[in-house]
Amino acid sequence: MLEKLSQDALVIWATIDPIGTMALFAALTSHLTDQQRRKTAFKTVLYAGCVLLGSILIGQLILNAMGIRLVSFQLGGGIILFLFGLQMIFGNDSNKAKQDPDHDIAVFPLAIPATATPGAILAVILLTDNHIHPITTQIGTALVTLGVLGITLILLLLSGKIIKLIGTGGASILTRVMGMILAAFSVELIMTALEIKQWVKLD
Repeated sequence: MLEKLSQDALVIWATIDPIGTMALFAALTSHLTDQQRRKTAFKTVLYAGCVLLGSILIGQLILNAMGIRLVSFQLGGGIILFLFGLQMIFGNDSNKAKQDPDHDIAVFPLAIPATATPGAILAVILLTDNHIHPITTQIGTALVTLGVLGITLILLLLSGKIIKLIGTGGASILTRVMGMILAAFSVELIMTALEIKQWVKLD
């Protein structure tokens, strides 16, 4: 069981990507005060935790009941992530806060799809397959998920130092770079879902 939990930790870490999430968080919250940034960090991890733990508990049941295959979920999530990446690349920073003052970025895009990524949701569902793993193992995987989210929260709280270091112009550049990375990552998700990667050979 310990070996499986170690493997689960690596998979969940890779799919949540706390370091990449911190960079994205720093870019998207550069216009907020320190107090607002801390509040956003806690809300982001709380919402992402609810989504991931909910996926562990009932995600597989819901998808099965609706007749949705995991590969379809991954493909849809990849498309959403790609569109969000494009929005980050071509978005207008000066109007970002004015477009929708009631919009909570802790929900979208920080909690979903940045922290609770389609890959992370898919991973926790597969790692806690009700037909394969006993309840004790599933609880262990849930605790591992909470541990990774805890580390993510710490990194988000430290992101203010990054913002002070790079300034407004640097944050704008970081937003574009992270948008390109998210777009590329979403393409990987789509290629994996469609099994295209096996056809592509790199020289």
